[in-house]
Amino acid sequence: MKGKAVLYLEDGSLYEGSYFGHRGEQIGEVVFNTSMTGYEEILTDPSYCGQIVTMCYPHIGNYGINLDDSESYRIWASGLIVKEYSRVHSHYKAQMGLSGYLESEKITGIEGIDTRSLVRRIRSRGSMKGIISALDFDTESLKGKLDGFPDIKGRNLVGEVNDSGYSVYEKYDPKEGSSGKKVVLIDYGLKMNIVRNLEKMGLNLKILSGKASLDDVLSHEPDGVFLSNGPGDPAAVDYGISLASDLIDYNRKKRLPVAGVCMGHQLIGLGAGAKSYKLKFGHHGANHPVKNLRTGQIEITTQNHGFCIDTDTLPDDFEISHINLNDKTSEGIRHKELPVLGYQFHPEAGPGPNIFEFIFSEFKEILNAEEN
Repeated sequence: MKGKAVLYLEDGSLYEGSYFGHRGEQIGEVVFNTSMTGYEEILTDPSYCGQIVTMCYPHIGNYGINLDDSESYRIWASGLIVKEYSRVHSHYKAQMGLSGYLESEKITGIEGIDTRSLVRRIRSRGSMKGIISALDFDTESLKGKLDGFPDIKGRNLVGEVNDSGYSVYEKYDPKEGSSGKKVVLIDYGLKMNIVRNLEKMGLNLKILSGKASLDDVLSHEPDGVFLSNGPGDPAAVDYGISLASDLIDYNRKKRLPVAGVCMGHQLIGLGAGAKSYKLKFGHHGANHPVKNLRTGQIEITTQNHGFCIDTDTLPDDFEISHINLNDKTSEGIRHKELPVLGYQFHPEAGPGPNIFEFIFSEFKEILNAEEN
């Protein structure tokens, strides 16, 4: 058993447990993930930048860490909360244990707290700032640190990812020999599984920073544009909204298919003129039911977002293609005439159902379609 650690929330609640990983202190928005597995992909997903993740499943760490399955080049989550950390891992691909991985990246985890109670608190009161500390146990001191930490609403976390030196666009090694359509992929906090799925479609990728402009995109003479996932409040990413708006306008003059996932979907909505708002506790997990309004099919999806598009503000030339069956929020939009569409859920999975690769196939078909 390691030493004492505490989790202190901005509503004044205090949870005591033990730390694993780095003996330190982390602050972030505390959220919960309903996936039974996939902690490595969750930790390395840039969309979790600025957040402390609570795993609902009680036993975490039993298959260790395999860096080949990471979604990025580092851990992006600010901290990890579990009921019980497994000190024994067993998997033929494991390169290290979870605690050792957290320690190597100076991320603090806490175990031994009642995660069911914590999840119920977040569901009833909403996501809130929290601090994990294995160094400071004084509640007044912890409160002061939380009070001085910025809220996630209004904060441009995409900029923090892009300026970190660990963005995919800075490190991506293009796949050689691809003769498919050229796609510019905009990195707002890109998951590697999006890269893998687009490459699997035989597409020739050029990855650009989230700060790319329309001129930057067009300079590569692409056949299509894909807007990635990313962290935080989409309304704070003004350059992403501007690009999405410019891409929509460009399509009114010349066909250039545009697709977006998660943050990319939200930026398309905002670029079209809609508004966004913060969800009470967000959607984080691998079991969210979504209805495809075009086919009537119910799909179980992977999701990770704390904001969504206000469908009442969506302009008339866009339609809702998917809705969340839990809270009826938008899960997909598309332009009624132009090749512009977005998905709020994650078709690239990791962790979660891998049945949505057809979305990448659909994008490829749109790229290959003849211009009307």
